[in-house]
Amino acid sequence: MEEKKTRIISNFIWRFAERCGAQGVSFVVSIILARLLAPEIYGTVALVTVFTTILQVFVDSGMANALIQKKDADETDFSTVFFFNVTVCSLLYLGMYVAAPFIAGFYDDSELTVVIRVLSLTLVISGVKNVQQAYVSRNMLFRRFFYATLGGTLGAAVVGIAMAYKGFGVWALVVQQVLNASVDTAILWLTVKWRPQRVFSFHRLKGLLSYGWKLLVSGLLDSAYGNIRQLIIGKLYSSSDLAYYNRGRQFPNFIVNNINSSIDSVLFPVMSSVQDDREAVKQMTRKSIKTSVYVMAPFMMGLAFMADTVVRLVLTDKWLECVPFLRIFSVTFMLYPIHTANLNAINAMGRSDMFLRLEIVKKAVGAVLLLSTMRFGVMAMAYSMLVSSATSQIINSWPNRKLLHYGYLEQLKDIMPSILLAVLMGICVSLIGLLDMSLVLTALVQVILGAEIYVIGSGVLNLESFNDLRRALKFIICKSYK
Repeated sequence: MEEKKTRIISNFIWRFAERCGAQGVSFVVSIILARLLAPEIYGTVALVTVFTTILQVFVDSGMANALIQKKDADETDFSTVFFFNVTVCSLLYLGMYVAAPFIAGFYDDSELTVVIRVLSLTLVISGVKNVQQAYVSRNMLFRRFFYATLGGTLGAAVVGIAMAYKGFGVWALVVQQVLNASVDTAILWLTVKWRPQRVFSFHRLKGLLSYGWKLLVSGLLDSAYGNIRQLIIGKLYSSSDLAYYNRGRQFPNFIVNNINSSIDSVLFPVMSSVQDDREAVKQMTRKSIKTSVYVMAPFMMGLAFMADTVVRLVLTDKWLECVPFLRIFSVTFMLYPIHTANLNAINAMGRSDMFLRLEIVKKAVGAVLLLSTMRFGVMAMAYSMLVSSATSQIINSWPNRKLLHYGYLEQLKDIMPSILLAVLMGICVSLIGLLDMSLVLTALVQVILGAEIYVIGSGVLNLESFNDLRRALKFIICKSYK
């Protein structure tokens, strides 16, 4: 049992390293490309990306999760989903190819036609890669993701920067995105042994779709809801208000996406493998919530209490108005692992119907809060998201009171030591900001002091998550030297 727990945490660390590495490289590359390319070039690609992002929800369509969740998934299931995905993605690409001139005409930009047709190739590439990703997740081979993602990101970065430097303009961004997806997929196919067989079963497909379509609808709801605030702010308020809102959301969102996607991709297949053992699923849910909040809390509280220093150092004083938003979103995102763990437990037990119902209830509550605050300013809308997130935590955890006998109050009790330690750390580092030092020195001292307080405090309190992570790191280091 101890070895299995260590293996799960080590897979999480590999997935987290992959996400951070890819996001970090992409962040640096975006800064370099922004210096080489004109803003309108980014605008052109952004228009196209809106369409491919929406269609990407259909590409995933819940079928990969259906493969991971199914207890007895075999070669017939994997091959059936592979051919289904490739067919659907090819049809989506054909639709984009035909629609490209009409989209270009709508935006009164004839150059968009060929850009849309080339960039939409990522849909077909995603269809080829989707089942390989499901195979990696189901078999807990997350080190493969690390090599594939970084390989694609680094290779595409070099080509994109070189093309931008040579004056290729918009094609530097287009080729970068297509090449990134292509190299990522190629490395997965070279490093993962699974290959599709010449089999296809409509009966198996029907069974998998009965689970997957609910996740598709949930994904579409989440995607639409996730962008509605920006659309409303852009319509009712100034572009600068929207800029401050988005900038305040950017930093905590970067951290949360990396940690949460790592948790999500590792936890779901592990839970699915023991879905009939409710006690095992409960313990995994508890372990996930405690460990992920332990990791998330110091980052979020650090950002909240260091917001002024971070913004002035990284974005300069002209962005100081985003500081309140940064603090609100740091608190909002800190408890996102509760959402992830509870929903993964529900999905792993095959209750995608319950997942969809929860999604509808949450979005209805969020919509009411949004509509009731949007006339009172952007700050009120940000606070409405904080309240919506807190409400959603209770909604997501509610079914597990009966399914796992693990309710919201018990979950809060499990994570409270990590949160209180992170708040204490945040208060201490905020006091450093009162000293008369340079921004760089202030930030350096705050980060070092905060890390020391959190690590030492974890040891003194003998926090379980701290001990688990320490053992997992030791396991990875020892294994790498063998």
